[in-house]
Amino acid sequence: MRRERSRRDVVARWLPVAVWATVISVLSGDSFQGENTATWLRPLLEVLLPGAAPATVEAAHAIVRKLAHVTEYAILALLVCRALDRPERAPRWVALGALALCAAYAVLDEIHQSFVPSRGASPVDVALDTLGAAVGVAIRLGIPVRPLSAGRRSPA
Repeated sequence: MRRERSRRDVVARWLPVAVWATVISVLSGDSFQGENTATWLRPLLEVLLPGAAPATVEAAHAIVRKLAHVTEYAILALLVCRALDRPERAPRWVALGALALCAAYAVLDEIHQSFVPSRGASPVDVALDTLGAAVGVAIRLGIPVRPLSAGRRSPA
C-alpha cells in the first residue's frame, strides 16, 4: 500500500513536468519556427500596434518569441520545484536542483532544434530559457522579480 502511494506521488509530481517538457519540445519543432508564427502573430501585432512601422512590428514579433522562451521555462521551473519539493529539503536545494534541471533541458532542447531543418541551436536561447527558469524559481521562493530598469531605490 505504501509503495503504491509512493508511486502515485511520484507520478503526481513528475507527470506535469513531463507534459510541459513535451509541450516545449513541440514548440521547438518546425511548426513554430519564426516564419510560421509570423503568419498569425504579425497580423495580431499590427492590430495591437496600429500605425506601427513594419520594422517595429517585426521587432515586436522577435520580442514576443523571445519572451515565450522565458515564459515556457518559468513554468517548467515552477513545475520542477513542485516535483522536487519535500519537507526535508531546504528550499535553496530545491531551487538549485530545479534551475540545474531546467538549464540541462534547455541545452537538450537546443540540441533537438539543431536537427530540425528550419531551426537552429542558439546559446542565446539557452540563456533566455535559463533566465526564465530563474524567474520561475524566484517566484516559487517568493523573491520579488523587478524589471532591470527599476534599479534600487533607497527607503524614503
